[in-house]
Amino acid sequence: MSAQTSTRKGKISTYFKGVKAEMRKVLWPSKKELTNYTAMVILISIIVGLVVWVLDLGIHRILSLIIK
Repeated sequence: MSAQTSTRKGKISTYFKGVKAEMRKVLWPSKKELTNYTAMVILISIIVGLVVWVLDLGIHRILSLIIK
Protein backbone atom coordinates (compact mmCIF):
# COMPACT_ATOMS: atom_id res chain seq x y z
CA MET A 1 0.00 0.00 0.00
CA SER A 2 2.81 2.47 0.81
CA ALA A 3 4.47 1.77 -2.57
CA GLN A 4 1.22 2.72 -4.25
CA THR A 5 0.98 5.91 -2.18
CA SER A 6 4.55 6.97 -2.96
CA THR A 7 3.99 6.30 -6.69
CA ARG A 8 0.84 8.40 -6.60
CA LYS A 9 2.68 11.22 -4.81
CA GLY A 10 5.42 11.04 -7.43
CA LYS A 11 2.87 11.33 -10.24
CA ILE A 12 1.14 14.27 -8.57
CA SER A 13 4.48 15.98 -7.95
CA THR A 14 5.53 15.45 -11.57
CA TYR A 15 2.18 16.80 -12.77
CA PHE A 16 2.49 20.03 -10.77
CA LYS A 17 6.11 20.50 -11.87
CA GLY A 18 4.87 20.27 -15.46
CA VAL A 19 2.10 22.75 -14.75
CA LYS A 20 4.60 25.19 -13.24
CA ALA A 21 6.91 24.84 -16.25
CA GLU A 22 4.05 25.47 -18.68
CA MET A 23 2.82 28.50 -16.71
CA ARG A 24 6.26 30.07 -17.18
CA LYS A 25 5.77 29.81 -20.96
CA VAL A 26 2.43 31.65 -20.96
CA LEU A 27 2.43 35.08 -22.57
CA TRP A 28 -0.06 37.07 -20.52
CA PRO A 29 -1.84 39.98 -22.25
CA SER A 30 -0.90 43.52 -21.33
CA LYS A 31 -3.38 45.72 -19.48
CA LYS A 32 -4.32 47.51 -22.73
CA GLU A 33 -4.88 44.20 -24.57
CA LEU A 34 -6.94 42.85 -21.69
CA THR A 35 -9.08 46.00 -21.69
CA ASN A 36 -9.63 45.73 -25.46
CA TYR A 37 -10.51 42.04 -25.26
CA THR A 38 -12.93 42.67 -22.40
CA ALA A 39 -14.61 45.53 -24.30
CA MET A 40 -15.00 43.31 -27.37
CA VAL A 41 -16.56 40.50 -25.33
CA ILE A 42 -19.03 42.92 -23.73
CA LEU A 43 -19.89 44.53 -27.08
CA ILE A 44 -20.43 41.20 -28.84
CA SER A 45 -22.52 39.94 -25.90
CA ILE A 46 -24.77 43.01 -26.15
CA ILE A 47 -25.13 42.59 -29.93
CA VAL A 48 -25.98 38.89 -29.63
CA GLY A 49 -28.44 39.68 -26.83
CA LEU A 50 -30.17 42.29 -28.99
CA VAL A 51 -30.38 39.90 -31.97
CA VAL A 52 -31.90 37.18 -29.77
CA TRP A 53 -34.35 39.70 -28.27
CA VAL A 54 -35.48 40.89 -31.73
CA LEU A 55 -35.87 37.31 -32.94
CA ASP A 56 -37.87 36.46 -29.82
CA LEU A 57 -40.19 39.43 -30.37
CA GLY A 58 -40.67 38.49 -34.02
CA ILE A 59 -41.43 34.85 -33.27
CA HIS A 60 -43.80 35.87 -30.47
CA ARG A 61 -45.73 38.22 -32.77
CA ILE A 62 -45.94 35.65 -35.55
CA LEU A 63 -47.20 32.98 -33.16
CA SER A 64 -49.71 35.38 -31.57
CA LEU A 65 -51.17 36.05 -35.07
CA ILE A 66 -51.41 32.34 -35.85
CA ILE A 67 -52.80 31.19 -32.48
CA LYS A 68 -55.50 33.84 -32.02
